[in-house]
Amino acid sequence: MKVLVAIKRVIDPYVKVRVKSDGSGVETNNVKMAMNPFCEIAVEESVRLKESGVADEVIVVSIGESSCQEQLRSALALGADRAIHIDVEHVPEPLAVAKLLKAVMEQEQAKLVLLGKQSIDTDNNQVAQMLAALTQRPQGTFASEIRVEGDTVFVTREIDGGLETLKLDLPAIVSTDLRLNVPRYASLPNIMKAKKKTLLVVTPDHFGVKLENRQQVLEVMPPPERKAGEMVANVNELVDKLKNEAKVI
Repeated sequence: MKVLVAIKRVIDPYVKVRVKSDGSGVETNNVKMAMNPFCEIAVEESVRLKESGVADEVIVVSIGESSCQEQLRSALALGADRAIHIDVEHVPEPLAVAKLLKAVMEQEQAKLVLLGKQSIDTDNNQVAQMLAALTQRPQGTFASEIRVEGDTVFVTREIDGGLETLKLDLPAIVSTDLRLNVPRYASLPNIMKAKKKTLLVVTPDHFGVKLENRQQVLEVMPPPERKAGEMVANVNELVDKLKNEAKVI
């Protein structure tokens, strides 16, 4: 069974994000970049499936500029077998990403597609659902546990009332949540081996997919600064401020 994993290059989650002075986006020059944390979880789960004998091959794919090959190599060092880089000037919108992943999925005949539930830069949480709609395949979102038995995958996900387990027929699309696993660190020998693994570079034209922009970013702005807290002398003063100033009681 082939497992296809989509990954995205984002600003390192531990770096302070700065908005550009013209409000057109966030500053990425000379900023540390990393693999999207949810994508790391998807890669880890695919490698575990391979180690358990469920998967025969793990393929990672990323869409973006040539710089995203760094994250593809990281995924190869974590245990993926080969990588596909779809070279575009700018990261396309979710629908275009889903169309490209659909083409890769069909070309590779992947039985299971794993994606992070969302990327930490745009937080759209759309690609997995769009991919399932385009391919007419079953989907399991926000997976906290994945179990494959034959041609069926069981996906446990958290809902408001507790846990829900879905039974999906393969091929299927699954998006991963933080509680699914803890990603491993790549060892030095595996980092060296990753340099020799196959990394195929193609363009959207290879799949016959035309990229179209349907969204326009009007302005990006930082969140308003939080006001400092206020100390109160006793409970009566606290209740008075909550009632008369904050008007929450």
